[in-house]
Amino acid sequence: MSQQQSALFAGIHPMMAIGSAALVAAFVLFTLISPQTADALYSSARDFIAAELSWYYIVLMNLYIALALILVFSRYGSIRLGADSDRPEFGHFAWFSMLFGAGIGIGILFWSIAEPIYYLQGNPFITADQVLTPEAAQVAMRVTIFHWGLHGWALYALLGMCFAYFSYRKGLPLSIRSALYPILGERIYGPIGYIADLLAVLGTVFGIATSLGMGAQQMNAGISYLLGIDINTETQIILIAIISIIATISVLTGVNRGIRLLSVLNMRLTMLILALFFIFGPSLYLLSAIGSNSLDYLINAPALGAWLAPAEHQQWQSDWTIFYWGWWIAWSPFTGIFIARISRGRTIREFILGVLGAPTVLTILWITLFGNTAMSIELFGEGGVVDAVNNDRTTALFKTIELMDLGLWLTGIMATICTIMLVTYFVTSADSATLVICTLVAMGDNNPPARLRIFWGVAIAAVAAVLLYAGGLQSLQTASIAAALPFSVVLVMATYGLLKSLYLEGRTINKKQQQEG
Repeated sequence: MSQQQSALFAGIHPMMAIGSAALVAAFVLFTLISPQTADALYSSARDFIAAELSWYYIVLMNLYIALALILVFSRYGSIRLGADSDRPEFGHFAWFSMLFGAGIGIGILFWSIAEPIYYLQGNPFITADQVLTPEAAQVAMRVTIFHWGLHGWALYALLGMCFAYFSYRKGLPLSIRSALYPILGERIYGPIGYIADLLAVLGTVFGIATSLGMGAQQMNAGISYLLGIDINTETQIILIAIISIIATISVLTGVNRGIRLLSVLNMRLTMLILALFFIFGPSLYLLSAIGSNSLDYLINAPALGAWLAPAEHQQWQSDWTIFYWGWWIAWSPFTGIFIARISRGRTIREFILGVLGAPTVLTILWITLFGNTAMSIELFGEGGVVDAVNNDRTTALFKTIELMDLGLWLTGIMATICTIMLVTYFVTSADSATLVICTLVAMGDNNPPARLRIFWGVAIAAVAAVLLYAGGLQSLQTASIAAALPFSVVLVMATYGLLKSLYLEGRTINKKQQQEG
């Protein structure tokens, strides 16, 4: 390799750099050049998964929640993710703010009203005469919380723990391949390791690109509500460009500064808007709903998790539950690596309880305060939320705030806060995803080169903007869900590798204790 080439790839693995960029470009070009063919192919893959492999996704998600709970109460819970002398780099509030923002912050802002309103109009767990009734509302909240609750966060917890354990305790690179070391040994540095890391890069790029596109649409709705700016593709592309510039600047400053500060801001804004919904919404109804939703979810989550739809409800399960499980799996390499990156020094027990418990509690509060406020307006007030969701789900949040009838001044404040949150949560997701991609391309380097961060920050924005303009976002979203299937094989292998390594470490610790005793 020439000196110029060496400088170009300094701190970067050439195969990962070239291969990841080429694969992303190939998928995007295919989606743009033959949109109907691409959409048909991606949709066929998703339909096959829904028809033939729903059971597999359901078993997988239940397996992860079971393993997470077992590890919390096992003797391995006291093992530290790092050297025994390591201590956490971040305090609890900053740590939780970062993991929640990277995990689902922007998604729950988008769906916390729209999703339960969809279920209020019909779902497999209510009868036709229960539609648009308080009974339907309770079931709608149950199913929504189920899709955003413990099952998904258990997956993130197990995979994040895999990466943190092998990187910080075993001294391997912070990458997907390292979790396969107990199975493959040094072969993780060969073709299988590259394939695992490339699948993670693809899933991260497509996941964040489609989310950026859909988030830009919701931000456009918020700005339109506040300032009267038209809702159109050009405005949304400008928003993507602005967000990506901010995200690239943030990722250049590193985790300790840009990402941490933005995440803490996100959490403070979240606490503020939830407090405003509680105070100025139907407070007594919301207070009752927090308790009833929590209890109802915990009682019914095991049955919902094991439910395999009969033929007449397979399409619903495919469109919602299987879609969500695929989406959690597709996002798991990105979120897992990022959570691992910020979790060095925590014990396995503390890590799992933190990743599993705290986000689920906040999820229940968020979906209850937003969703039940909308339910109260629809069921006991003048209505209008159902029509808004059915016409354009990106407006659901702002229409609900308007229908709360709080007066022009307070309505404007709440809508402004929500629009700012859309921006800051998207910046957090974009800069976190950029950092993870760069870490993978740089073979696990926690501080990848600045030029790599800039390249992928621009690349993610370009992918989102091009697909939004060409109408290919939905196709690529479908593709990323389908891509969760091959990555799920890597997930299973990584989990086996973690359990095997923990078992061997446990035996070593026992022998040492016996010798000292």
